[in-house]
Amino acid sequence: MRETRRSVSVRVVAHTCDDCSPLAYELCASGGLLFVRRTDRSGDRPKMRETERLPYARMRPLWMELLLGRAR
Repeated sequence: MRETRRSVSVRVVAHTCDDCSPLAYELCASGGLLFVRRTDRSGDRPKMRETERLPYARMRPLWMELLLGRAR
């Protein structure tokens, strides 16, 4: 999904290195839910996308799959 800006405050819980690649991922928390924000810095302007917001128990395994390179 495109970045929604629907949250007043977002806390970054974990993130990937943005020095190694133009793609960076952040595990974010807002309103008791988690979501992943992807930032692509390969073009002229950064492009941000976000997953749906999910409870901790559903998002945490997806975050681990992303880190291991198995997420689709």
